[in-house]
Amino acid sequence: MTQPDNDILKAAQDHLWLHFTRHSAYQQAEIPTIVRGEGSYVYDIHGKRYLDGLAGLFVVQAGHGRSELAEAAAKQAQELAFFPLWSYAHPKAAELAERLAALTPGELNRVFFTTGGGEAVETAWKLAKQYYKLIGKPLKHKVISRQIAYHGTTQGALSLTGIPAFKEMFEPLVPGSIRVPNTNHYRADEITGVMGMTPEEYGVWAADRVARAIEMEGPDTVAAVFAEPVQNAGGCFPPPPGYWQRLREICDEYDVLLVSDEVICAFGRLGTMFGGQKFDYVPDIITCAKGLTSGYSPMGAMIAHERLFEPFKHGDNTFAHGYTFGGHPVSAAVALANLDIFEREDLLGHVTKNEPVFQATLESLKDLPIVGDVRGSGYFWGIELVKDKTTKETFTGEESERLLRGFLSKALFDAGLYCRADDRGDPVIQLAPPLVAGPKEFDEIGSILRTVLTEAWARL
Repeated sequence: MTQPDNDILKAAQDHLWLHFTRHSAYQQAEIPTIVRGEGSYVYDIHGKRYLDGLAGLFVVQAGHGRSELAEAAAKQAQELAFFPLWSYAHPKAAELAERLAALTPGELNRVFFTTGGGEAVETAWKLAKQYYKLIGKPLKHKVISRQIAYHGTTQGALSLTGIPAFKEMFEPLVPGSIRVPNTNHYRADEITGVMGMTPEEYGVWAADRVARAIEMEGPDTVAAVFAEPVQNAGGCFPPPPGYWQRLREICDEYDVLLVSDEVICAFGRLGTMFGGQKFDYVPDIITCAKGLTSGYSPMGAMIAHERLFEPFKHGDNTFAHGYTFGGHPVSAAVALANLDIFEREDLLGHVTKNEPVFQATLESLKDLPIVGDVRGSGYFWGIELVKDKTTKETFTGEESERLLRGFLSKALFDAGLYCRADDRGDPVIQLAPPLVAGPKEFDEIGSILRTVLTEAWARL
């Protein structure tokens, strides 16, 4: 290894504060350092290749190493590197807003740019509060989200997040956030206390918990419901049939905004541009980020129904909210080039065509005693790990610690697969490769998972 490489590793060790990381794990170990990417693969500082089974962090839709995206950024930086959207526009932001409005379902025509997903969620909650004040319903400020759901780390988005361990060190948080059950049908018996619900029955039951929460809080106090098309945390919970349609009915009945948090699910992750197009619903607001630029430059957005913008067209009403780098010209240029790739290479069609192949590859692992459930949609899947397939008995906290952090995460990476072993709910492995991946990459994922999970079971 060269001296410059050694210098990089030392700089990471001495000065870099990694996100969501136990730094004690690297006291006597080198921090894994990724230096380049190509297609569905990344390479570390030693030259070892890994299949990127998580698209970075559900981000790199078009794959690594796309020169046209880098060139779009360079060209825009030479022309106009920066100008804010605070009372001014620039061409790329205007063009991107128009393009996104054309791609969204219904009348979601107003695009408020941010630099990431948490900011988009924060923006949506603030808009919901102000909107209801402006139309004469000032008490409507509370929000409902689902158990184990992750919506971001800013104070408002973290308040919406349904993972207690992520919140306890930062409390008190923003008041007014209420939790309801999620759509994990695999655990429906224990969630509902009713044995043997069909997916359809469970979908109605879970949606009706939202109605009950609104009624308990008082409909005149609830502003919005936040939910992901496929819930990420807990391991890719897809919606049961009819769930989103019932949720839409409930929100309409109580005059509550339906926010579809698509920071992960938008831009092809499910095989459609937006989640509502996969599951046949139209929200009032979409929050998105990640795949908008395939990660080549930071960008997020809140996309709102035209009626939510209506009060801001008149008088001195102002949405007193914004971000310095929201709608950054370079990021907007990259996003437009990224959407060009989607159209030119039909990435949505590619995901739709290959979804059954990916699903079948992962479901073939169900013969392993440690694999309890395989669930997901598009290129977004979770594998739930269990101690007993018949009873669905999960692991204790200590067992999960040994299994995930003590073995699986490192073993999968060492075997050449970057993915996520997670225990924010029950222990799962999550997989979300770049949208350019296909059967060859799926076979590699399946082979590595089979080898490592077999060893994990033998260690228990």
